[in-house]
Amino acid sequence: MIERSLVLLKPDAVQRGLVGKIITRFENAGLKIVGMKMLWVSKEFAGKHYPESLINIMGKKSIEELEDLGIKIDKSEEEIGRQAREDLLEFITEAPLIAIVLEGVHAVSMIRKMVGNTSPHKANPGTIRGDFSTISMLYANKRGFGGRNLVHASGNVEEAKQEISKWFKPEELHEYKHVNEPHVQ
Repeated sequence: MIERSLVLLKPDAVQRGLVGKIITRFENAGLKIVGMKMLWVSKEFAGKHYPESLINIMGKKSIEELEDLGIKIDKSEEEIGRQAREDLLEFITEAPLIAIVLEGVHAVSMIRKMVGNTSPHKANPGTIRGDFSTISMLYANKRGFGGRNLVHASGNVEEAKQEISKWFKPEELHEYKHVNEPHVQ
C-alpha cells in the first residue's frame, strides 16, 4: 500500500510562484518527499514523457471536452491529438519545472484526487487545479498554447514506476524515517 508517484510542478506553477503552496498540500496530507529537483526539460525528453502513442488519447479527450462545451469539431482525433501534444511539448519546455517523487499510503490515487481534473475549469474547489488554475483548456486552445494546469501526476502505480525511472536515477531517491510513519504502520 506504500506507493511512490511522480509529480511535476509544471512551468506555470514555477512562474506563478505556487511551488511552496502546492508542496505544502502534499506534505500536509502526509506524503513524504523522497526525490526532488528543478530542471529545464528538453523537447526530446518531454517527447519521451508524453510519447506519440498518447496522440489519439489526447485527441479523444480534447474532442470530448470541446463537445461538452457545445463546440463541434471537424478534425480527426489524430489531428487534434497531434496539436495538443505539440502545444504541451512547447509549454513543458518554456521554463523550468520541479520534478518530485512522493511516497505514502495509496500515494498515486491520493495525489490524483488532490490535483483534480486535468481540465482546470472542471476541477473541484479544494483541489490544486480547482484552487490555482486560471484558464480552461478551451481558452488555451483558442489562444494557441498548451493548457496550463500546473501539475502532472502519475495515473496509476505502473505508470508511476515507469515515470520515476525516466526522471530520477536510483541514487536521487532517498529512504528516511518520516514523522507520520508510526501512524500508518
